[in-house]
Amino acid sequence: MTAQGDTTTRPDTETGVADTETRVTGIVLTDHAAAKVKALLEQEGRTDLALRVAVQPGGCSGLRYQLYFDDRSVDGDQVQDFGGVNVVVDKMSQPYLSGASVDFVDTIEKQGFTIDNPNAGGSCACGDSFH
Repeated sequence: MTAQGDTTTRPDTETGVADTETRVTGIVLTDHAAAKVKALLEQEGRTDLALRVAVQPGGCSGLRYQLYFDDRSVDGDQVQDFGGVNVVVDKMSQPYLSGASVDFVDTIEKQGFTIDNPNAGGSCACGDSFH
């Protein structure tokens, strides 16, 4: 797993010793999710597509996630590479998805991509939208 981050050094207020902290500033695609995306793209014979992750108004909690393959590049897009898979997040979605992790689960109970988002204040019962 790879994540972009900012490293800041600040003095500890009690000890005065510098403390280094890394803050994730982009989205993270797990190795399992990257492998699934890569397999889907290979099935389609399309290596020119990226996985676009976006946040759109909608759903019962106010915002919903969108994951889809895209060949477009828009001004302000943040592009990150995860094992040969490009993940694109548009400028408006970036604040909502900073530090979020996209994974792929394949169990008896559930199959598909999941998003663990530390920025979500809550979600609906179906898990498709958040606020």
